[in-house]
Amino acid sequence: MLTADQRAIIKATVPLLKSGGEALTTHFYKMMLDEHPEVRPLFNQAHQASGDQPRALANGVLMYARHIDQLEQLGGLVGQIINKHVALQILPEHYPIVGACLLRAIKEVLGEDIATPTVIDAWAAAYGQLADILIGAEESLYQAKEHAEGGWRGARAFTLVRREQESEEIVSFYFAPVDGKPVLKAEPGQYIGLQLFIDGSEQRRNYSLSARCDGREYRISVKREAGGKVSNYLHDQLKVGDTLPLFPPAGDFTLVASDKPLVLISGGVGITPTLAMLQAAVENGRPVHFIHCARNGAVHAFRDAVDTLAAQHPQLKRFYCYDEDDGSGHAHALGRMSQDLLGEWLPSERDVDVYFLGPKPFMAAIKRQLKALGVPEAQSRFEFFGPAAALV
Repeated sequence: MLTADQRAIIKATVPLLKSGGEALTTHFYKMMLDEHPEVRPLFNQAHQASGDQPRALANGVLMYARHIDQLEQLGGLVGQIINKHVALQILPEHYPIVGACLLRAIKEVLGEDIATPTVIDAWAAAYGQLADILIGAEESLYQAKEHAEGGWRGARAFTLVRREQESEEIVSFYFAPVDGKPVLKAEPGQYIGLQLFIDGSEQRRNYSLSARCDGREYRISVKREAGGKVSNYLHDQLKVGDTLPLFPPAGDFTLVASDKPLVLISGGVGITPTLAMLQAAVENGRPVHFIHCARNGAVHAFRDAVDTLAAQHPQLKRFYCYDEDDGSGHAHALGRMSQDLLGEWLPSERDVDVYFLGPKPFMAAIKRQLKALGVPEAQSRFEFFGPAAALV
């Protein structure tokens, strides 16, 4: 239990974390991954190299310190962390490793003049409090998924039953359980965890489910990333009949039941979770505006599927924006999405529910445009495929 003095010490370190948090977390990750190879599979090395993961952790530590005496102010951040952890199978035994390395990083980066024994003790107590909160919440979620119909705990063997080329860059992979039993019905917008062994090295990744779950199989749709170890393995080496361990679906970026018009906005491979949301919404008769942005028609995945749904459900309106004019005639507009164009494609009544995903610059622009166009911020929802970041 944190004392009042310890909470005061934690809050007093906020200015230091604000100015030097990224240097601290970069040092932390290097130390931990060098000295504890057993936790490397839990971290995407591309996110380490880009700095996205250290930045995300620095922001999380800062937010925790800032609200140490009002943890409810952290809002959805805790739920996002818990779901990411469950999808990757973060377990209680991982927390002491993280805690020891974090305290060492604080001491080594801030120096002993600042990181005194009293400060380190305060941060040890603060980390212990956070670890207890996360471990407890994650265990509750593990149990719920284990005992739900079609659910399981830990890894479960799945077979790749088919794969389909969706565009020049995106391939869909369909997985069915080896045991032939039902699978947990995921909520539209959730993701699944994969465990792979590539060149003798374990890798874990989360991928959005790109189709509404039918209780028999899961579909993910993966973009080939330049230099992406896992995406290239899936594209080039994973064959029908191969088996993979999968972890249960997780994620709190899910379609909320509502009778408000629904707007789904995606850029590039950000389309994947919106497809499951779209399928669920049109089946319920909900009005939907589906907006997708792509470089060109060759990389625009699932166009035919969305067009087919639009032909079957008159309440579905779809709009496509391409960066380039490829002569296909499929785009409703060319160039980058502008506020004026988005305003034309939104329902005239701005009391809508909006979900959007895509590259971070795209998401930042959409967030600004939606606010300027009068969409209530509380009804404008987004999620990151990688580490969370501020959209500015």
